[in-house]
Amino acid sequence: MSDALTGPIAREIHSRLTAALSPTYLLVRDDSEQHRGHGGYNPNGGESHFTVEIEAPGFDGMNRV
Repeated sequence: MSDALTGPIAREIHSRLTAALSPTYLLVRDDSEQHRGHGGYNPNGGESHFTVEIEAPGFDGMNRV
């Protein structure tokens, strides 16, 4: 399993997804800096925008979202 955890919110996202879906692959990446000036951007530490890539058995047979 891969991850790019950067702070407490990213770790919480990772933890909850792991507990709920038992993923075979999980990437949680903080993309906040790429959203500087956008709504919701937090200049005091980021952790406002994320990319999540996940593969889990529970998604087998489903179309991509």
